[in-house]
Amino acid sequence: MRKKLSAAMLGMATVGAFVLSTGGASSHGYTDLPASRQINCAKGVVTGCGAIQYEPQSVEGPKGFPAGGPADGKLCSAGLAGFSSLNKATQPNGNAWPTTKVSGGQSYSFRWQFTARHRTTDFRYYITKQGWNESQPLTRAALDTQPFLTVPYNAQQPPATLSHSGTIPSGRSGHHVILAVWTIADTGNAFYACSDVTF
Repeated sequence: MRKKLSAAMLGMATVGAFVLSTGGASSHGYTDLPASRQINCAKGVVTGCGAIQYEPQSVEGPKGFPAGGPADGKLCSAGLAGFSSLNKATQPNGNAWPTTKVSGGQSYSFRWQFTARHRTTDFRYYITKQGWNESQPLTRAALDTQPFLTVPYNAQQPPATLSHSGTIPSGRSGHHVILAVWTIADTGNAFYACSDVTF
């Protein structure tokens, strides 16, 4: 009996190690401060978003932004066709995306929620330039491609909820988009979140 129990436990440990080594322990997360498009869809603040309403944590695409990563016009969906509603300049119903009020030059607390954790290279935040074309999907040309905030994470795993503070750039007015990028250390991917803000 003891041998059978030991063999079963060894088998379970082997399967667990295999799942971890093949990426079965996937990592997922999204920003909820400022509210991202995907969390607004998931909470029903925005309707008609499609599949993203069920999995706001899954906006995962190639890392390396801005030199690499998702294609222009597909940044908010990380290039995933099933989440393309996030790329549109307006909500699916044609209304403007809900915005969070911010002030330039002021400190702001950015918050991520993780449904699964992963070793992390860093978190980077980019913002649109003054005069960007908000009637078009987000592109690199619309963004300052130098992040206004970078938080190194040295291949550590984040907790279930992680906040960090940074100063919102000044010199802007009206509607802007903040693109948050969570870069994973031990895969080729990153997670992307677009948040609409008003100065």
